[in-house]
Amino acid sequence: MKKFVSALLTAAMMAGLFFQPVETVQAEKNENKVLTIAHRGASGYAPENTMAAFEKSVDMKADLFEIDVQMSKDGEIVVIHDTTVDRTTNGSGKVKKLTLEELRSLDAGSWFREEFAGEKIPTLSEVLDKYRGKSGILIEIKSPSLYPGIEKKIAEELKEHNLHKPHNEKIIVQSFNHDSVQTFHSILPSVPVGVLIGYNEAGISSEEMNEFSSYAEYVNPSKKMVDEDLVDRIHDHDMEIHPWTVRDRKSADALLDAGVDGIITDYPDYIE
Repeated sequence: MKKFVSALLTAAMMAGLFFQPVETVQAEKNENKVLTIAHRGASGYAPENTMAAFEKSVDMKADLFEIDVQMSKDGEIVVIHDTTVDRTTNGSGKVKKLTLEELRSLDAGSWFREEFAGEKIPTLSEVLDKYRGKSGILIEIKSPSLYPGIEKKIAEELKEHNLHKPHNEKIIVQSFNHDSVQTFHSILPSVPVGVLIGYNEAGISSEEMNEFSSYAEYVNPSKKMVDEDLVDRIHDHDMEIHPWTVRDRKSADALLDAGVDGIITDYPDYIE
């Protein structure tokens, strides 16, 4: 009888090892999922930083889309990458020298393809209004030194949209300006932040890694810097890594092999 009971216990233990509940398996699968982050929206298929690009990102089932934010002359947070409007609109001039009304009068789509004529420069508020609950959003603060107080304004927008608390969708704020990231973090610590890293042949030092881990949840470097060792070091500091910017399938595959947590790409369909 004892041998029979022992055999049953052994079988039960083996079953526990090899037959996990469906919920556990699904949870582990979700935890290991590599996030697809559409760079400036699905900017390979629609004009960057426009509602058309964000809509395409959602249609292509990207987990998040990335946006760049700056501030108009009259203090509105607007979504545009360059510090001037020259490249992506039919206008000219510095973003900070133009009012929201002047920025909104510009065509931000025709430069990409004529079918996008009439696309406007969105405000952060409009993007949050439309895509809250539909997509995660990675917000990059561009050139914050030009816009004193922009971190506080972004925090206020997130609070107004009730996006300063944990939700199913992800909201992340990042910048190449790490002082700006820390300023935002001090204002709204409930929203996770990331540090963007431009290509540096020397890599990221241990001192830098320790400093980043004191306030940031993400280290997002140029894809040219990424290998398994860097990924492991970032993970060892309890942070995640979302490299940028992928524009070909070969680069996407190499980053997936390195074990990254997410990939920032112009082409969301390249991440499989």
